[in-house]
Amino acid sequence: MGIGRWIAAGLGIAAVGAVAAYAKYSDTEQAPYKVVVEDGEFELREYPPIIVAQVTHTGESMRARNASFRRLAAYIFGQDRPRGGDTIAMTAPVMTARVGEDEKIAMTAPVLQDQTGSDTWRMRFVMPAKYTLETLPAPPTDIALTELPARRMAAVRFSGNAREAQLIEMEAKLMNWIEGRGLAATGNPEYAGYDAPMVPGPMRRNEVMIEVAAE
Repeated sequence: MGIGRWIAAGLGIAAVGAVAAYAKYSDTEQAPYKVVVEDGEFELREYPPIIVAQVTHTGESMRARNASFRRLAAYIFGQDRPRGGDTIAMTAPVMTARVGEDEKIAMTAPVLQDQTGSDTWRMRFVMPAKYTLETLPAPPTDIALTELPARRMAAVRFSGNAREAQLIEMEAKLMNWIEGRGLAATGNPEYAGYDAPMVPGPMRRNEVMIEVAAE
């Protein structure tokens, strides 16, 4: 077989693997919500209360988020818990937000420090619906379990690898949509990712979400 055919065969195998990973991850439990308004790539949603595991990390964006992901993954897979316990199923989305100064003061869990930058990022894993705060395994001290209250969220959906420039662009689009609808933003932008890391950019589901005031 010529080198061209080997490359083509390898790409085909990679594509099949990516599709399989996409299909498997897209079947995972997702945070529930009700769509109130659907407008192309934009939605206005009502979320019920959900339980999340969250951790914060200060530093350069990508490094801080990678570190936060590893810490939360170690918790749900039982690799770092005070008393061990069963594996917790991975859910979607993974939610990330830049934390403001007021939130830093209010935090009770430690903030992990990375001296490569000054931004603080909070990452949240949604816990499966079968758990309560009482039945979840106890986390290590740097991870907090909390129940988010019911929220009304405006969201814009897009594909790609969700790099910084794209997130900024989608934030601006979502804010324009919010203002055009006469809604009042009450929270900072949150970034939601729904796919496993091996899923190709064009097949990925990403969202920017902003909490808005209830009508």
